[in-house]
Amino acid sequence: MLLASSLAIELARRALHSGKRAGFNRYWTTATILGVVFLGGQYLAWRQLHAAGFYLATNPSSSFFFLLTCVHAVHLLGGIAALGYIDVQAVLLRLGPGKRTAIDVSAYFWHFLDAIWIYLMVLFFFWG
Repeated sequence: MLLASSLAIELARRALHSGKRAGFNRYWTTATILGVVFLGGQYLAWRQLHAAGFYLATNPSSSFFFLLTCVHAVHLLGGIAALGYIDVQAVLLRLGPGKRTAIDVSAYFWHFLDAIWIYLMVLFFFWG
């Protein structure tokens, strides 16, 4: 989901640079929705772990996992808020040249979150 949302953000940025506002709105909204879906999936994974008997205080490994993924989820909420802000501004046609920096910074932050999540998944796969 996060990789697809990063792709959608890049497509949105390219559409905006090409002057295709409708394409930008469509891709940016898609990226925002995919971020929310990913966060919902993470919540479901936490629920499944809880149902299987893994809790924050079960052992150091589960504590580390829950803490790390919770911190990442908080950052995702911040990223989704930024994406949502840009999305609302785009729908209201308030994306002038001054907002381009906000678009780029939001996109870079989102890509950074993707990179961190990929790193964590590789780390958990090989380490744990």
